[in-house]
Amino acid sequence: MPDNQPRPLWLLAELTYACPLQCPYCSNPLDFARTKRELTTGQWVDVLREARQLGAAQLGFSGGEPLVRRDLEELVAEARGLGYYTNLITSAIGMDAARVVRLREAGLDHIQISFQASDAELANHFAGTDAFAHKVEMARAVKENGYPMVLNVVLHRHNIDRTDAILDMALGLGADYVELANTQYYGWAFHNRRELLPTRDQLRRSEETANRYKETHGDRMRILYVIPDYYADRPKPCMNGWGRVFLSVAPDGTALPCQGARMLPGLDFPKVTDHPIAWIWNESPAFNRFRGTEWMKEPCRSCPERDRDFGGCRCQAWLVTGDPDSADPVCALSPDRGRIDDLVAEVNDAPGTAGGEIPVMLFRNPRNSKAIHS
Repeated sequence: MPDNQPRPLWLLAELTYACPLQCPYCSNPLDFARTKRELTTGQWVDVLREARQLGAAQLGFSGGEPLVRRDLEELVAEARGLGYYTNLITSAIGMDAARVVRLREAGLDHIQISFQASDAELANHFAGTDAFAHKVEMARAVKENGYPMVLNVVLHRHNIDRTDAILDMALGLGADYVELANTQYYGWAFHNRRELLPTRDQLRRSEETANRYKETHGDRMRILYVIPDYYADRPKPCMNGWGRVFLSVAPDGTALPCQGARMLPGLDFPKVTDHPIAWIWNESPAFNRFRGTEWMKEPCRSCPERDRDFGGCRCQAWLVTGDPDSADPVCALSPDRGRIDDLVAEVNDAPGTAGGEIPVMLFRNPRNSKAIHS
């Protein structure tokens, strides 16, 4: 491999799309129910070994819900032997105190637990199941077993006004890190974006609350606050650039430069069961399609920030404009920025947007997945 060739430093192993939750902002593809076969334990071991040989050092186990896989401990142990730093990204459903211990013994470094809200009623509504009490119990078990306490809460219109209560919950659980990640609008969230996007005032108040807690509790609990792309005026460097540092492998073995990329038209993403990961990363047309800057059209091609944001998100470009080669429409310089501004204005002008009853949304489950693509 040439010295200047990008390396996949971060591997996301999406072990399964099966999940006991039904979050309406799930990042899994809308047609996840079409994925019938998952990689075997042996095939996942091959993935871990090949990616490690290419330089991958950070490994995330995710899904769906990775705890559904009975071989999770075996895969964790294999990863530890290969020298990965491992992170389990989980809802905590499928975990008990004994399994926390087994994962610790297998060598797992880090557990991140997702919460939907700080109170049981709202949290269970958005999870689609009675999960809140178990999450609290498992968060305590994680802390008791010596892991750093890492919580993730996806913010949206219906919980963002409770940012203070969410952070109080995190403090009560002894959280070391809290990610307040405003919903980004891909997958199921894109389908529900009119129902999930907060107002500008909601976002301002929430961010002010987070900053106040940072000032008061910064030495005790680190808070990461991520604003929605739709309220930014510059695109984020999605995955630090297409095919630069991030490799995702889907449950069926499809290799992707980000977990949402399989939605993009005209790209044949290879499977790890058909090709070595080295070939997929270095030579496959799909991984080279948006790598670097040569693919860019104006205004990105001549933008002085093109080597910083890499044109933004290809999935967002496709979803909003219908052209994956276009500038990320959240960019203020994009000719399609008006499409984002129109939706933001619609949400901010709608009566009762910031409160009242929770509207009907499409929840993530196999029945809805099949109905969308029937």
